[in-house]
Amino acid sequence: MEQSRTQQESARRIGPFRLITRLDPPHSVLPCRRFVARTEDGEHTVLLNTPLPGTDPARFAAEAEAARFLLGPWIAPVTGVAGPGEAPWSASPYLPALPLPVALAVHGGPLPEATVRAVGATLAEALATAHGQGLTHAGVSPAAVLLTADGPRLTCFGAVRAASADGEPRTGLPGLDPGALAPEQASGGRPRPPGDVFALGAVLAYAATGHTVPERDEIPPALRPVIASCLARDPADRPTAAALMTALAPPSTHETVLNSGGSLLSPGWLPGRVVAALARQSSELLAAELPEPARV
Repeated sequence: MEQSRTQQESARRIGPFRLITRLDPPHSVLPCRRFVARTEDGEHTVLLNTPLPGTDPARFAAEAEAARFLLGPWIAPVTGVAGPGEAPWSASPYLPALPLPVALAVHGGPLPEATVRAVGATLAEALATAHGQGLTHAGVSPAAVLLTADGPRLTCFGAVRAASADGEPRTGLPGLDPGALAPEQASGGRPRPPGDVFALGAVLAYAATGHTVPERDEIPPALRPVIASCLARDPADRPTAAALMTALAPPSTHETVLNSGGSLLSPGWLPGRVVAALARQSSELLAAELPEPARV
C-alpha cells in the first residue's frame, strides 16, 4: 500500500515540482502537508510544504512569504514560494530527514535524554531567532520537527504569525496536536512567543515519553524541571526560548556558557536506528525515478 501511495504521489505535480513521496505518515497531526519533490530536470530535490485542504490558501501564502526572512541553522529555510496564479506551496532544500514521530517509531520508543536535550536546545534557539524578529511560529508540534543527521529542523513555517499583528483570535491551526496548544491559545488568545515555548515543552515531553501530555513520573527526572517550566499554565511563568536553550545544557564543571544549541550535537547524538533510517531514505531517493513528463 505504501508503494502504491508513493507511485500515485510521484505522478502529481505542484508548481515546478513533481512529487516523489509524502514525508509524513498517514493521519499525521500537522498544520501543513510535506512532500519530497524534484524539479523536472532532476537537478533540485526539495521539501515541499502545502496547506491542509480546507484551510485559507491566501493566509498560507502570506505566511510562507514571511517565513522567507527567517534565518538560523535549525530552521528549515523557505527558499521558494508559489508564484501568482499557482496553488500555494513553499519549498526548502531537501536533507534526509525523519519527522519526530517517525524517529520514535524507528527507534522503538522514547529517545535518549541526550537526544532530547539536543533537540530542545536547538529548537529553542530557532524559536529565539523567530521571536527576536517579532514572529511566533504557532504551529510547533512533534510532527513539525524533522531530525536530520546534523541536527533538528523546525518546519511548517507557513504557520508563522506576526506576534504584534492585529487579527482575529485563533484557537490553533487545523491539524495541530492539541497537547501542544497553550491554554491561552486554546481559550481563543492570539499566538504569542510563550505559546511557542509551551508547545516546545510538549515536543520535549513527547520525545522523552512518546506522549505530549505524559504523567509526571514518565518524564526522566533530570528533564522534569525544565519541561514543567515550559508547560506552566501561566505564560509569565514560562522561560523565554533563549533561557530554555541555556537550561537544556548538561551540567558542566567548567561553567561554560551555551551560546548555540549545536554544542549538544556531539557524535552519536542520534540513536543508531535513526541514523540508519536516514541513510536508507537517502539511498531510496537517489534511486527514485520520476515518470517522464507528458509530451505535447
